[in-house]
Amino acid sequence: MEVINSLGRRKTSVARIYLSKGTGAVVVNKKDVKEFFPVAVLQSKINRPFELTDTVGQYDVKVNVFGGGINGQAEAIRLAIARALVKVAEENKTLLKAEGLMTRDPRMVERKKPGQPKARKKFQFSKR
Repeated sequence: MEVINSLGRRKTSVARIYLSKGTGAVVVNKKDVKEFFPVAVLQSKINRPFELTDTVGQYDVKVNVFGGGINGQAEAIRLAIARALVKVAEENKTLLKAEGLMTRDPRMVERKKPGQPKARKKFQFSKR
């Protein structure tokens, strides 16, 4: 099996992954996944596609991720891994789609408007 590359996005985070046969090592920006994401919840988000498809420890993942915060980056990596696993085996798509891992979350931060302190908040109105 050659190297399969895939892309995942969430908010302003972009993750490019390179999936290859291996022992299950996940390297994010040249660091181990446990060092880059010290929170266990974020590590479990990244490993979720492998758990659903019973491929834990079968693939090595090399990730380049930038932009956004750590949660958005973890979810971008999760989407990229799910897309790569579908490229490996098409039957994985139904399992991942049922869990909602194949859907790109479109929610973005709304822009700040002029004449307002935030996107939707208005300055205090005084009648008199």
